[in-house]
Amino acid sequence: MSEKSEKSEQNRLSVFKTYKLYVGGKFPRSESGRVYEVTDSKGKWLANAPLSSRKDARDAVVAARKAFGGWSGATAYNRGQVLYRVAEMLEGRKDQFVREVADSEGLSKSKAAAVVDAAIDRWVWYAGWTDKIAQVIGGANPVAGPYFNLSTPEPTGVVTVLAPQKSSFLGLVSVIAPVIATGNTVIVIASEKSPLPALSLGEVLATSDLPGGVVNVLSGRTAEIAAPLAAHQDVNAIDLAGADEVLAKELEIAAADNLKRVLRPQAVDYSGTPGIERLTAFLETKTVWHPTGALGASGSSY
Repeated sequence: MSEKSEKSEQNRLSVFKTYKLYVGGKFPRSESGRVYEVTDSKGKWLANAPLSSRKDARDAVVAARKAFGGWSGATAYNRGQVLYRVAEMLEGRKDQFVREVADSEGLSKSKAAAVVDAAIDRWVWYAGWTDKIAQVIGGANPVAGPYFNLSTPEPTGVVTVLAPQKSSFLGLVSVIAPVIATGNTVIVIASEKSPLPALSLGEVLATSDLPGGVVNVLSGRTAEIAAPLAAHQDVNAIDLAGADEVLAKELEIAAADNLKRVLRPQAVDYSGTPGIERLTAFLETKTVWHPTGALGASGSSY
């Protein structure tokens, strides 16, 4: 490189990344215009993240509700294909997520890479469950009469998720993927201290096959955003994974107003085998009765 080129490189200003919310398939800045500083584990400035307002939360609910019909009505196999496509794109942007996870959680590059690999694998794992969960928790029920009695799972609706505060990416994927895999739509409140992996995930989702509004990502003060969502009449359920004991109690009380499903916070090792508990947490069971037809002398017309 020539001396002139080296001098040009030294004088070049850095282009800092602008992080935005992800709502309804678009990237708005916070309605309030506010931001807050995100720092690494040593207090070094990393970026300015949007400080979401109550209006942003309400907009996210509108987007999630609008997307619910199409997403819940898609075939389970199609949802699995869409989720697998997201995993493909995460794999392609692995280096970015490794850097953000390392900065956010104070990990070495090698440990952050292992976390990102686990998160991508977790996404693939849930993608594989989309067309299998109904076979596990649904089925035909024996009844005393000439009827078919069939139970099938259906998505609850719009779900608010408080992402884990410390596990900024693996924990995030572990609470988002099962909710949308089963046909729900979601409003995610990113980790307050480490929101950057969640905001970058929004960029991946926007360029995948996932319809806009299925996942909406908000960043800011967890308690400030969660309060209006817990009380919102068009939110059907809330996952309190990222809430402390005091906030969880307040949100449970607010959620009771329209009988939301509530998944209480619990100690979780996100690096362990996830199981299907989060897949079933936001499913309703629909039971259908259907006559078998006129019974013949043999006991059945079939």
